[in-house]
Amino acid sequence: MDREAYRNCCSLVKIPRQSYEQFWSSHFVDYIDKELSYSKFFKKYLLPNHPCMFSKRFTEDWKCRKQWVSEEGKPNFQKLLQDFDETPVPVANCNAKEYNANPKQVIPFKEFIHYWKEYIKNGHSSPKGCLYLKDWHMSRTPFHADVFRSYSWSANICGRKKWLLYPPGQEDFLRDTHGNLPYDVTSTELQDRGLYPQSEEACQPLEIIQEAGEIIFVPSGWHHQVYNLEDTISINHNWLNGCNVDIMWQFLQNELLSVQKEISEWRNTMDSWHQHCQVIMKACSGIDYAEFASFLKIIAGNRMAFLNTCSSVDSSDYPRHLSETFTKLGPFHAAFDLQRVANIIECLVCNEDFKRLDHTTLTLQPEMMLQQIRDTIQSTRGQHLLYQD
Repeated sequence: MDREAYRNCCSLVKIPRQSYEQFWSSHFVDYIDKELSYSKFFKKYLLPNHPCMFSKRFTEDWKCRKQWVSEEGKPNFQKLLQDFDETPVPVANCNAKEYNANPKQVIPFKEFIHYWKEYIKNGHSSPKGCLYLKDWHMSRTPFHADVFRSYSWSANICGRKKWLLYPPGQEDFLRDTHGNLPYDVTSTELQDRGLYPQSEEACQPLEIIQEAGEIIFVPSGWHHQVYNLEDTISINHNWLNGCNVDIMWQFLQNELLSVQKEISEWRNTMDSWHQHCQVIMKACSGIDYAEFASFLKIIAGNRMAFLNTCSSVDSSDYPRHLSETFTKLGPFHAAFDLQRVANIIECLVCNEDFKRLDHTTLTLQPEMMLQQIRDTIQSTRGQHLLYQD
């Protein structure tokens, strides 16, 4: 991130995100075929939380696109076996459904490749069902939003995918009378007004075909369903930064509220009811408020350590893990993330459920951390490395 982008982004985050109305009737996302600076991507897609697609030119030099793909554009099973062979991999059965998800088992990679070859040989069918390897989705994924409402990108190494994307907020129209999201948004069940009373109010999803080599960027909170239209290998990555940490925080508040509503009848009779809500929330979502606070502390600590060394001429002064992580992003990105973390910590301090936690067990002491962040930002500005508000 450069200085100008930092200044613009610091101003833009003070303005509420615009609605996603432009996507309610659109069936297109921006297609990026030319070089795009990170600063421009940050401002045009990360901050406003808008999807886009990168052309295959961005993956042409990737080793995996050359080594894992045959001359016919199909998976190179021989090379894949050479690379992964006995590696244990989690495999899901798409023909089975447990708790609105696919049941999984761990098997050796070579066993999955044997299944995949037989699956192709038998006209893409198997008595074992339709299986997919967890990190390389080999068929389809049920309707979902990414973990902790993170950003994600997905690069097709070979094959084609069809994506159905709903802008944030539209998923609420797709909930059934119990508040559950559908397993499959193309199911005729959604036409049952008794079960899905608001489904007609949802906009049509963005339908996107992703070709081999292309990379799709899926923003925070965009619920999506994905189909592999042919034998496909993809590489996917999820991440959070200063742009969407507020979306993660809102998601966690909503998750806790759902738990509290579900067991509200025991609120006045159950000892440590609020603590039990945190336990259930963690079981359902993978994180509770205390762990979220620890997450913020780690992010803030890393950014402050980096900024505190930015004035050093000798880059060898950077701690090794920080040097490798931040030198490409630079001090402006670190400062932006740090300021956003401070915003969330300020919200935590005012949150009634966070106040009820046993603060003696927390790794994050909010007031102390806020002061450290303010001191770091002020010191960095004093060195004229950052934009003055």
